[in-house]
Amino acid sequence: MSTSEILDGLTKLGKTEREKVWRRLEEIELAEIEETPEMLAAIDAGRSSIREGKTHTVEQARKLIAQWTTKSP
Repeated sequence: MSTSEILDGLTKLGKTEREKVWRRLEEIELAEIEETPEMLAAIDAGRSSIREGKTHTVEQARKLIAQWTTKSP
């Protein structure tokens, strides 16, 4: 089956089936990620922040992401 056939077939799936495909693709991608000590430390730091109540609203997170991804002159 070609990539084009697969992509065309996705449009014919219902929401539940598309979610199932999405979850499977996510599993495949996550299985290919190599965990590094830095990544694990960042995850631990994030969990600690959550436990300490250091969280952001969705709007705050969007603003932070916009700042981080905007190029400086």
